[in-house]
Amino acid sequence: MAQVTDHGGGVHSIKVPIPDNPLGHTLVHLVDTDRGPVLIDTGWDDPESWDTLVTGLASLKTGVADIHGMVITHHHPDHHGLSGQVREVSGAWIAMHAADTEVVRRTRESEPATWLTYLTEKLAAAGAPEEHLAPLRAARASGRTRTLPGLRAAIPDREIVPGELLDLAGRRLRAIWTPGHTPGHVCLHLEEDHPARLPGRGRLFSGDHLLPGISPHIGLYEDPDDTTVTDPLGDYLDSLERIGRLGAAEVLPAHQHAFTDASGRVRELLDHHEERLTGLLALLAAPLTPWQLAERMVWNRPWERIPHGSRSIAVSEAEAHLRRLVKLGRAEAAGTGPVTYVAV
Repeated sequence: MAQVTDHGGGVHSIKVPIPDNPLGHTLVHLVDTDRGPVLIDTGWDDPESWDTLVTGLASLKTGVADIHGMVITHHHPDHHGLSGQVREVSGAWIAMHAADTEVVRRTRESEPATWLTYLTEKLAAAGAPEEHLAPLRAARASGRTRTLPGLRAAIPDREIVPGELLDLAGRRLRAIWTPGHTPGHVCLHLEEDHPARLPGRGRLFSGDHLLPGISPHIGLYEDPDDTTVTDPLGDYLDSLERIGRLGAAEVLPAHQHAFTDASGRVRELLDHHEERLTGLLALLAAPLTPWQLAERMVWNRPWERIPHGSRSIAVSEAEAHLRRLVKLGRAEAAGTGPVTYVAV
């Protein structure tokens, strides 16, 4: 049975499962408008996820064919995965920030093996051992790249413009660009009185940017053809501060549960990342590669119990923190092939 929550004021959420993922589910939000229901995110492209979404909509006396539009907070497959299938059934539009639309377009137009080639080279440069690289090479050689999620994700047909109201008849939903988790992540501010009259400024659909109990993954923005030295963690921290100043009465995130005191949660996350950066500086008393740093960082389980794919994600997160430390002048690169980093 789909788990559906009525948040009041014509807003509901449906728990759509994510297969084989500790997050468990994506909270797909449905917002009533004068032109029909609009979804904020859609869930993973999987038969069980689709069936759950259909069942949840049915419990709200609507169906996929009734969907008027989809507003996607970011391109990840647990948010954008079912958008194409919903559009096929309903003819609904799909809106996304241009930076993430470009990621979708680039992924669709690239050869399936391009991503694994890039990832293998990047991990090798980060100091990954051969036993970690070998499965990636084997997957590329076997053609298993065609099963990677997101290869055929739907291309959005509307652009979310930061600062502007979305075209939702009878609602005031304003886009706030919050890069960090992805380059085009957006939060969506429902500029309407809270239905329970909670103090604050409306409600915030926060996607993965602001979650009540976990910190979202902040890794490097991945574009094999772009040599720009980005700072995703710096982007995320700046975005957090903007959201903290918004003063939303309630946050409706894409995972876990709705919560209040957004500014308090923002402070917790800012403190968390400052503590983490300080801890990494202590680790960097001697030069370390990004892989060696990731091995020594504190995760939700010991390094030896982290699965292969999650280790690649952990290294990307270590690299994002290194980028931040270098930009702040608190660490520098040393050596070549693979590069090591040391505190200064």
